[in-house]
Order: sequence, then C-alpha cells, then structure tokens
Amino acid sequence: MIKQALPHSPGSPLPTTPTLRRRMACWLYEGVLLFGVVFVAGLLFGLVTQTRHALHNRPEQQGFIFLVLGIYFSWCWRHGQTLPMRTWHIRMLGPDGRPPTTGRALLRYLLSWIWVLPPLAAGALLRLQGAELLGLALAWVALWAALSFLHPRRQFWHDAWAGTELVCAPVDPAAALKQAKTRQRSTTPA
Repeated sequence: MIKQALPHSPGSPLPTTPTLRRRMACWLYEGVLLFGVVFVAGLLFGLVTQTRHALHNRPEQQGFIFLVLGIYFSWCWRHGQTLPMRTWHIRMLGPDGRPPTTGRALLRYLLSWIWVLPPLAAGALLRLQGAELLGLALAWVALWAALSFLHPRRQFWHDAWAGTELVCAPVDPAAALKQAKTRQRSTTPA
C-alpha cells in the first residue's frame, strides 16, 4: 500500500483521485492509441523476421509485442503520464510524490495485465468465443474498475499493489489560455 501520495504538511490535503469515469475514459483512449503501437510493433516484427503469415511465429510475436508495450508504458509512466493521461489531466505518482521509478513502472505494467488475463484464461477454460468472450471481458473490466470503490483512496488495486497512485494533474493555466486563444481564432470568421 502507498504510505502517502505526496509529501505534504499536516494541514494540506492529499491530491485528489480522478473520478472512475475519467480514469475509464482515459483507459479507453489509451486502448485506441495502443492499436497504433501494436500495429507498428507487429509490422516491425514481421519485417525483421520475414513472417509471411500472421499465424507463423505467433508466440514470438506476442512476446515481442508484450515487450514493446512494457517499454512504452514504463517509459511514459516513468515520466508521469501517457498521452491519454495528459489529455484527461491524470498523473501517476510513486509513494514519494514523484513519477514512479522504472522498476515500479514495470511492476505496475505487469500487474495491470489483471485487466485482461482473467477473462482470457476463463474464456479459454470455458471455450468461449466471439460475443461470449467479449461479454465476459467487459463484465470483468466493469467489476475490476468497480472494485476501486473498496480502496480507501479509490485507487485501482493494481496501483495500490505496485505502490503507484493516479491523481488529478493540475491544468497549466498558461497552456489552457494559449489553447483557448487558438480555439477562439480558429472559430472567428475572417
């Protein structure tokens, strides 16, 4: 468990945890961006190994993609945010109130597979396919997300186990003002 999210004085409040809705919107956005990461990793693997058929070298390709995703997430989390986290103003912190160490980010990456491995394993055991497997996966994701309400700070349990915490990132006022001015100029008729 995280001892304390940020170094703070006794009277100051702890940083707030983003709402579940906001974290899940970020999670969905992350999934969309991962299509590109997985596509490029698969293409690179296919070119390097000269794989002509998608089912050839499948375990090796899955291992390579697992490694690429681990590097992507660890690097981003080591710096505090992925692009979707920045968009949704969410930041990841370690127990010292700074972005997590590389080791802690890797641990979180491994533990975050709890989002997908249990339904895939159950689906394989029950020989589910198509809509049944999708239904099981969606039910598991909803259940795992809802379990965050049992955590004292409403964090996902894999974050608590990894010693990381998702917090609301403050909006940079200068960047927000610049973005508003850009939007205003683009909507003003010439």
